[in-house]
Amino acid sequence: MFWLMKSEPSELSIDDLAGLPGQRIGWFGVRNYQARNFMMQDMKIGEQAYFYHSSCAVPGIYGIVEICSAAYPDPTQFERASEYFDAAATAEKPRWFQVDVRFVRKTRPIPIDELRGKSRLASMLVLQRGNRLSITPVTTAQWNFIAKLM
Repeated sequence: MFWLMKSEPSELSIDDLAGLPGQRIGWFGVRNYQARNFMMQDMKIGEQAYFYHSSCAVPGIYGIVEICSAAYPDPTQFERASEYFDAAATAEKPRWFQVDVRFVRKTRPIPIDELRGKSRLASMLVLQRGNRLSITPVTTAQWNFIAKLM
């Protein structure tokens, strides 16, 4: 299975990830149950995801990452000073989870407008009106089509 994972570049960009020690980070701050469930139930170590910059001048795909851990509790839910703090979460009953991702490579930027212009990608979840999920599955056909655009 393949994925698309969104991050605001002001929070974490593909360049930030590439510059981290080990080029690896926990995908923190996910606060949507469906996206959380994708990480907990469906993501597997070794699967790849498109790294998507959102809420920026040119939203789109900027690179590829690999899932490199099983889901585990997101520590930011317990940090009172964090914008991701959740008072209802406890160590015994965490509500939010994350997976670790590893940098694979940067790609040429593929803006959302370019993706929208490809009829073969019309069913891609990130392109659906009203979809605000930060993590979405990508079909093999969609993955392969986008790979050819790079």
